[in-house]
Amino acid sequence: MSVTVRVFDPALCCSTGVCGPSVDSDLARFAADLDWLKQQGVSVERFNLAQQPAAFVEHAAVKEALARGNEVLPLILVGDRIAVEGAYPSRETLAALAGVVVKKLAVASGCCGPSTDGKTKTSCC
Repeated sequence: MSVTVRVFDPALCCSTGVCGPSVDSDLARFAADLDWLKQQGVSVERFNLAQQPAAFVEHAAVKEALARGNEVLPLILVGDRIAVEGAYPSRETLAALAGVVVKKLAVASGCCGPSTDGKTKTSCC
């Protein structure tokens, strides 16, 4: 059974971070990470306080957290439990929370890399 990751954003003009006079690199990265998570088969829902305020009171954990103030946003719920509060987590953290295994690619050493003197490439290139 797949888990659902729910993101409760503070009031934003958009969730991608590319609107307005300057790009918010954290939001842009996080939007890309959520797209990646969806591609891994995880159900992702995202709510914006400015556009979907009802969602913030419909979830008991979110409503309870907001009683402490808006600085708890963004909230990341996994299932119905708060997993992250007040920050946008990394892709690795999202993957771990959702139970997605991230496989690292093995990097060949020696071939096409710097030589032992650090100045030249090895001969296999």
